[in-house]
Amino acid sequence: MAKILVIDDERSIRNALKEILEFEKYIVDTAENGEEGLKMIKDDDYDLVICDIKMPKLDGMELLSRVQSDTNPVKFIMISGHGNVDTAIEAVRRGAFDYIPKPPDMNKLLITVKNALENKELKEETKILKKRIEKAQDILGESMSIKKIKDTIIKVAPTDARVLITGENGTGKELVARWVHDKSHRAKGPFIEVNCAAIPNELIESELFGHEKGSFTSAINQRKGKFEQANGGTLFLDEIGDMNLAAQSKVLRALQEGKISRIGGDKDINVDVRVVAATNKKLDQEIANGNFRMDLYHRLSVILIHVPTLNERTEDIPILAEQFCEEVCQSYGNPTKIITPSALKALQEYNWTGNIRELRNVIERLVILSGSKITEEDIESYAFKSINTSTPLSTEIFDRFTRFQEFKEYIEKQFIEYKLSKYNWNVSKTADEIDIQRSHLYNKIEKFNLKREG
Repeated sequence: MAKILVIDDERSIRNALKEILEFEKYIVDTAENGEEGLKMIKDDDYDLVICDIKMPKLDGMELLSRVQSDTNPVKFIMISGHGNVDTAIEAVRRGAFDYIPKPPDMNKLLITVKNALENKELKEETKILKKRIEKAQDILGESMSIKKIKDTIIKVAPTDARVLITGENGTGKELVARWVHDKSHRAKGPFIEVNCAAIPNELIESELFGHEKGSFTSAINQRKGKFEQANGGTLFLDEIGDMNLAAQSKVLRALQEGKISRIGGDKDINVDVRVVAATNKKLDQEIANGNFRMDLYHRLSVILIHVPTLNERTEDIPILAEQFCEEVCQSYGNPTKIITPSALKALQEYNWTGNIRELRNVIERLVILSGSKITEEDIESYAFKSINTSTPLSTEIFDRFTRFQEFKEYIEKQFIEYKLSKYNWNVSKTADEIDIQRSHLYNKIEKFNLKREG
């Protein structure tokens, strides 16, 4: 429950606000002047301060300025019977969330209190999310191959040179692409990703270049394509090897001329886009088989970055495993578990056919099923063996959840993620396999925030 401090030299105002706020289930303390209020703020952790402006010893404006200079200032709502528009502007300028004249309208005050607390909560959530994103976007590892990739990115990122990233599924190709973007002069621009393997051939051109209203049956509105959306930033063409030849031809023109045209449109649109592409296919073989244009390959591969498999950099597994363990524990609201040295060694000896994606899934399973530590015995019991639900081990999963809906969504997410991985993230094939509509599967992907790795 939120904790609120009311500072006012009028006892009647203090008591009235305390009574009303406590009725709304807030925890409320009071102070009769600015000096007392300042001491209480320093000694306690308040979510919100409601403060009078005109007070003896230390007025509200000065108190506001002192508190706002702290590293983590508390939210303030200023109240006064002597104020005007200039007073309100000055209060907000100094960092107050809002200003309310005396006598306060209690309905307005309660709404303002609610908004201030929600604003504080959103800012705190944003900080946490930013920290998670920063951690998630770090390329982890100290192996020579990873150091080489990092060095290459540092040299290449400040330029506009196109980059082609190769490597098996699950190795982290998208993360490399994001690093190229984040360390470039385009970092403040958009990073737009297109999974070429997940989009049906008949829709890929519309997805990339957009369309005009009425250009085909379902084009009921004008739509900007990914090239336009990425203007001023980076366009990441993931699994470029799965793009059909017609779309390849248009992409080649866009790269050569720096302009595109929407389907059904008759004018050229200039685009300032850096293209980074990735593939798990051997493009030289695709070219020989007539499935990929050689001229497009040469346009895309100004800089080549190959991402090694996890089996080729086993020395990085302890770093990755411990980071994934911390992230999973945080997401479940649990203390971070320790992975014992013998357990890390067992992970290093395993054949990782699914690369980093498989490692993260295994760590999540171990976090859920193990005790306070992840041991070598846990690796043998849970890591690489399917769980037989007829054995008592399955009860550990059931005990993890208290609500049926939570358990159902957890299982549903794992099932869909497995099927998408099985079919190389081909949404059409996956939808056919699990017998749901493609649009329904897209909704599930968005609901569970599923993303293809590598």
